[in-house]
Amino acid sequence: MTTVTASLDEAARRLAVAAETGVPCAPVRDLLGEVDVTGAYGVQERLIAERVARGARAVGRKIGLTSAAVQAQLGVDQPDFGTLLDSMLVQPGTPVPAGRLLQPRIEAEIAFVLSGDLDIAHPTLDEVAAAIGGAHAALEIVDSRIAGWDIRITDTVADNASSGLFVLGESAVGLDQLRPVESVMEMTRDGVVVSTGTGAACLGDPLLAVQWLARTAAALGRPLRAGEIVLSGALGPMVPVTPGEAYTARISGLGEVHASFAEGRP
Repeated sequence: MTTVTASLDEAARRLAVAAETGVPCAPVRDLLGEVDVTGAYGVQERLIAERVARGARAVGRKIGLTSAAVQAQLGVDQPDFGTLLDSMLVQPGTPVPAGRLLQPRIEAEIAFVLSGDLDIAHPTLDEVAAAIGGAHAALEIVDSRIAGWDIRITDTVADNASSGLFVLGESAVGLDQLRPVESVMEMTRDGVVVSTGTGAACLGDPLLAVQWLARTAAALGRPLRAGEIVLSGALGPMVPVTPGEAYTARISGLGEVHASFAEGRP
Protein backbone atom coordinates (compact mmCIF):
# COMPACT_ATOMS: atom_id res chain seq x y z
CA MET A 1 0.00 0.00 0.00
CA THR A 2 1.39 3.41 -0.97
CA THR A 3 1.62 6.30 1.46
CA VAL A 4 -1.00 8.20 -0.55
CA THR A 5 -3.45 5.29 -0.49
CA ALA A 6 -2.92 4.86 3.25
CA SER A 7 -3.66 8.55 3.80
CA LEU A 8 -6.88 8.38 1.78
CA ASP A 9 -7.97 5.25 3.65
CA GLU A 10 -7.23 6.86 7.03
CA ALA A 11 -9.16 10.02 6.10
CA ALA A 12 -12.14 7.90 5.06
CA ARG A 13 -11.93 5.90 8.28
CA ARG A 14 -11.83 9.05 10.41
CA LEU A 15 -14.92 10.50 8.74
CA ALA A 16 -16.78 7.17 8.84
CA VAL A 17 -16.17 6.78 12.58
CA ALA A 18 -17.47 10.31 13.20
CA ALA A 19 -20.65 9.56 11.24
CA GLU A 20 -21.21 6.25 13.02
CA THR A 21 -20.53 7.48 16.56
CA GLY A 22 -22.02 10.96 16.26
CA VAL A 23 -18.80 12.45 17.58
CA PRO A 24 -17.25 15.03 15.21
CA CYS A 25 -13.64 14.39 14.25
CA ALA A 26 -10.54 16.45 13.56
CA PRO A 27 -10.10 17.86 10.03
CA VAL A 28 -8.61 15.47 7.49
CA ARG A 29 -6.38 18.02 5.78
CA ASP A 30 -3.50 16.82 7.94
CA LEU A 31 -3.73 13.62 5.87
CA LEU A 32 -4.67 15.12 2.49
CA GLY A 33 -3.08 18.54 2.51
CA GLU A 34 -5.06 21.66 1.69
CA VAL A 35 -4.90 21.56 -2.11
CA ASP A 36 -5.23 17.90 -3.20
CA VAL A 37 -8.86 18.09 -4.31
CA THR A 38 -8.50 14.98 -6.48
CA GLY A 39 -7.37 12.96 -3.45
CA ALA A 40 -10.28 14.36 -1.45
CA TYR A 41 -12.73 13.14 -4.11
CA GLY A 42 -11.03 9.77 -3.75
CA VAL A 43 -11.94 9.76 -0.05
CA GLN A 44 -15.50 10.77 -0.91
CA GLU A 45 -15.77 7.88 -3.38
CA ARG A 46 -14.60 5.43 -0.70
CA LEU A 47 -17.24 6.64 1.76
CA ILE A 48 -20.05 6.54 -0.79
CA ALA A 49 -19.01 3.05 -1.96
CA GLU A 50 -19.24 1.81 1.64
CA ARG A 51 -22.74 3.22 2.05
CA VAL A 52 -23.88 1.77 -1.27
CA ALA A 53 -22.46 -1.60 -0.24
CA ARG A 54 -24.67 -1.40 2.86
CA GLY A 55 -27.79 -0.84 0.74
CA ALA A 56 -27.97 2.88 -0.06
CA ARG A 57 -28.65 3.99 -3.63
CA ALA A 58 -27.16 7.02 -5.37
CA VAL A 59 -29.91 9.35 -6.65
CA GLY A 60 -28.04 12.51 -7.63
CA ARG A 61 -25.48 15.16 -6.76
CA LYS A 62 -25.25 18.32 -4.72
CA ILE A 63 -23.18 21.35 -5.59
CA GLY A 64 -21.48 23.25 -2.79
CA LEU A 65 -19.35 26.38 -2.44
CA THR A 66 -21.39 28.28 -5.03
CA SER A 67 -21.30 31.47 -2.96
CA ALA A 68 -18.44 33.91 -3.51
CA ALA A 69 -18.47 34.72 0.22
CA VAL A 70 -18.08 31.07 1.25
CA GLN A 71 -15.34 30.52 -1.34
CA ALA A 72 -13.46 33.50 0.08
CA GLN A 73 -13.92 32.14 3.60
CA LEU A 74 -12.32 28.83 2.61
CA GLY A 75 -9.70 30.37 0.36
CA VAL A 76 -10.90 28.58 -2.79
CA ASP A 77 -11.99 29.68 -6.24
CA GLN A 78 -14.17 26.75 -7.26
CA PRO A 79 -17.33 24.91 -6.21
CA ASP A 80 -17.38 21.27 -5.14
CA PHE A 81 -19.89 18.45 -5.33
CA GLY A 82 -21.10 15.46 -3.36
CA THR A 83 -23.32 12.44 -3.97
CA LEU A 84 -26.96 12.28 -2.91
CA LEU A 85 -28.22 8.94 -1.60
CA ASP A 86 -31.81 7.80 -1.28
CA SER A 87 -31.33 7.65 2.50
CA MET A 88 -30.72 11.41 2.55
CA LEU A 89 -34.14 12.29 1.11
CA VAL A 90 -36.64 13.45 3.74
CA GLN A 91 -40.27 13.16 2.70
CA PRO A 92 -42.39 16.33 3.09
CA GLY A 93 -44.12 16.39 6.46
CA THR A 94 -41.67 13.97 8.09
CA PRO A 95 -39.74 15.59 10.96
CA VAL A 96 -35.99 15.03 10.99
CA PRO A 97 -35.20 12.96 14.12
CA ALA A 98 -33.08 14.64 16.76
CA GLY A 99 -29.56 13.28 16.63
CA ARG A 100 -29.61 12.09 13.02
CA LEU A 101 -27.13 14.84 12.16
CA LEU A 102 -24.09 16.16 14.02
CA GLN A 103 -23.93 19.91 13.30
CA PRO A 104 -26.82 20.70 10.96
CA ARG A 105 -27.34 23.89 9.02
CA ILE A 106 -30.04 24.57 6.45
CA GLU A 107 -30.17 26.44 3.15
CA ALA A 108 -32.68 26.93 0.34
CA GLU A 109 -31.87 25.86 -3.21
CA ILE A 110 -33.31 25.02 -6.60
CA ALA A 111 -33.24 21.29 -7.34
CA PHE A 112 -33.25 20.05 -10.91
CA VAL A 113 -34.28 16.58 -12.07
CA LEU A 114 -32.50 15.45 -15.22
CA SER A 115 -34.49 13.99 -18.09
CA GLY A 116 -31.39 13.32 -20.20
CA ASP A 117 -27.73 12.42 -19.76
CA LEU A 118 -25.10 15.16 -19.42
CA ASP A 119 -22.08 13.06 -20.28
CA ILE A 120 -20.22 15.31 -22.72
CA ALA A 121 -17.05 17.08 -21.69
CA HIS A 122 -18.16 20.67 -22.31
CA PRO A 123 -21.96 21.05 -22.49
CA THR A 124 -23.33 24.44 -23.44
CA LEU A 125 -25.96 26.15 -21.29
CA ASP A 126 -28.56 25.24 -23.92
CA GLU A 127 -27.54 21.58 -23.66
CA VAL A 128 -27.74 21.78 -19.87
CA ALA A 129 -31.21 23.29 -20.02
CA ALA A 130 -32.37 20.68 -22.55
CA ALA A 131 -31.33 17.87 -20.15
CA ILE A 132 -33.43 19.24 -17.28
CA GLY A 133 -36.91 17.78 -16.96
CA GLY A 134 -38.12 19.95 -14.09
CA ALA A 135 -37.20 22.14 -11.14
CA HIS A 136 -38.28 22.02 -7.48
CA ALA A 137 -37.91 24.27 -4.49
CA ALA A 138 -35.57 22.46 -2.11
CA LEU A 139 -34.06 22.64 1.34
CA GLU A 140 -30.64 21.15 1.90
CA ILE A 141 -29.72 20.29 5.47
CA VAL A 142 -25.96 20.40 5.32
CA ASP A 143 -23.78 18.79 7.97
CA SER A 144 -20.13 18.31 8.83
CA ARG A 145 -18.49 15.34 10.46
CA ILE A 146 -15.59 17.69 11.30
CA ALA A 147 -15.66 19.37 14.70
CA GLY A 148 -16.73 23.00 14.74
CA TRP A 149 -17.05 23.16 10.94
CA ASP A 150 -13.27 23.71 10.89
CA ILE A 151 -13.01 22.97 7.19
CA ARG A 152 -10.98 23.82 4.11
CA ILE A 153 -11.63 22.62 0.57
CA THR A 154 -10.12 19.14 1.00
CA ASP A 155 -12.01 18.59 4.26
CA THR A 156 -15.42 19.35 2.79
CA VAL A 157 -14.83 17.48 -0.49
CA ALA A 158 -13.72 14.37 1.40
CA ASP A 159 -16.78 14.69 3.67
CA ASN A 160 -19.12 14.34 0.68
CA ALA A 161 -19.26 18.13 0.27
CA SER A 162 -20.66 18.41 3.82
CA SER A 163 -23.87 16.64 2.78
CA GLY A 164 -26.60 15.76 5.23
CA LEU A 165 -30.23 15.51 4.13
CA PHE A 166 -32.54 17.22 1.65
CA VAL A 167 -36.24 17.91 1.09
CA LEU A 168 -37.89 18.53 -2.28
CA GLY A 169 -40.98 20.65 -2.82
CA GLU A 170 -43.84 18.68 -4.27
CA SER A 171 -44.41 20.87 -7.35
CA ALA A 172 -42.20 20.48 -10.43
CA VAL A 173 -41.84 23.34 -12.92
CA GLY A 174 -40.36 23.16 -16.42
CA LEU A 175 -37.71 25.61 -17.56
CA ASP A 176 -40.18 26.96 -20.11
CA GLN A 177 -41.95 28.49 -17.09
CA LEU A 178 -38.90 29.48 -15.03
CA ARG A 179 -35.71 31.52 -15.31
CA PRO A 180 -33.71 30.23 -12.34
CA VAL A 181 -31.35 33.23 -12.28
CA GLU A 182 -34.33 35.50 -11.58
CA SER A 183 -35.77 33.41 -8.72
CA VAL A 184 -36.19 35.17 -5.38
CA MET A 185 -35.93 33.16 -2.15
CA GLU A 186 -37.13 33.80 1.39
CA MET A 187 -36.59 31.26 4.19
CA THR A 188 -38.31 31.48 7.56
CA ARG A 189 -37.71 29.74 10.89
CA ASP A 190 -40.90 29.38 12.90
CA GLY A 191 -42.36 32.19 10.82
CA VAL A 192 -39.42 34.62 11.15
CA VAL A 193 -37.31 35.43 8.09
CA VAL A 194 -33.75 34.13 8.55
CA SER A 195 -32.35 34.00 5.00
CA THR A 196 -33.03 35.70 1.68
CA GLY A 197 -31.39 35.51 -1.72
CA THR A 198 -31.74 35.11 -5.45
CA GLY A 199 -30.78 32.73 -8.22
CA ALA A 200 -27.92 35.04 -9.15
CA ALA A 201 -26.27 34.25 -5.77
CA CYS A 202 -25.70 30.66 -6.94
CA LEU A 203 -22.54 30.93 -9.06
CA GLY A 204 -24.22 33.72 -11.05
CA ASP A 205 -27.01 31.41 -12.24
CA PRO A 206 -28.08 27.94 -11.02
CA LEU A 207 -27.78 26.70 -14.62
CA LEU A 208 -24.12 27.76 -14.63
CA ALA A 209 -23.68 25.68 -11.47
CA VAL A 210 -25.16 22.62 -13.21
CA GLN A 211 -22.92 23.26 -16.22
CA TRP A 212 -19.87 23.33 -13.92
CA LEU A 213 -21.01 20.09 -12.29
CA ALA A 214 -21.57 18.36 -15.63
CA ARG A 215 -18.08 19.27 -16.82
CA THR A 216 -16.39 18.33 -13.54
CA ALA A 217 -18.27 15.06 -13.08
CA ALA A 218 -17.50 14.00 -16.66
CA ALA A 219 -13.81 14.80 -16.17
CA LEU A 220 -13.76 12.61 -13.06
CA GLY A 221 -15.42 9.74 -14.93
CA ARG A 222 -18.72 10.14 -13.06
CA PRO A 223 -21.00 11.86 -15.63
CA LEU A 224 -24.53 13.00 -14.86
CA ARG A 225 -27.30 10.66 -15.96
CA ALA A 226 -31.01 10.96 -16.68
CA GLY A 227 -33.10 10.64 -13.54
CA GLU A 228 -30.53 12.23 -11.22
CA ILE A 229 -31.49 14.99 -8.81
CA VAL A 230 -29.13 17.95 -8.74
CA LEU A 231 -29.13 20.37 -5.82
CA SER A 232 -27.67 23.41 -7.53
CA GLY A 233 -26.41 25.42 -4.56
CA ALA A 234 -27.58 27.87 -1.93
CA LEU A 235 -29.61 30.95 -2.90
CA GLY A 236 -28.86 32.63 0.42
CA PRO A 237 -26.95 32.21 3.70
CA MET A 238 -27.18 28.89 5.52
CA VAL A 239 -28.58 28.92 9.05
CA PRO A 240 -27.72 26.69 12.06
CA VAL A 241 -30.50 24.32 13.11
CA THR A 242 -31.78 23.51 16.61
CA PRO A 243 -34.19 20.63 17.41
CA GLY A 244 -37.81 21.73 17.57
CA GLU A 245 -37.59 24.30 14.78
CA ALA A 246 -39.59 24.43 11.54
CA TYR A 247 -38.40 25.99 8.28
CA THR A 248 -40.19 27.11 5.14
CA ALA A 249 -38.52 28.33 1.96
CA ARG A 250 -40.49 30.22 -0.68
CA ILE A 251 -38.88 30.48 -4.11
CA SER A 252 -40.60 32.56 -6.75
CA GLY A 253 -41.88 30.44 -9.59
CA LEU A 254 -41.44 27.24 -7.59
CA GLY A 255 -43.59 27.60 -4.49
CA GLU A 256 -42.79 26.38 -0.99
CA VAL A 257 -40.83 23.60 0.66
CA HIS A 258 -40.88 22.74 4.38
CA ALA A 259 -38.66 20.97 6.90
CA SER A 260 -39.10 20.43 10.62
CA PHE A 261 -36.84 19.03 13.31
CA ALA A 262 -38.07 16.85 16.14
CA GLU A 263 -37.53 17.88 19.73
CA GLY A 264 -34.98 15.98 21.73
CA ARG A 265 -31.32 15.79 22.61
CA PRO A 266 -28.88 15.36 19.74
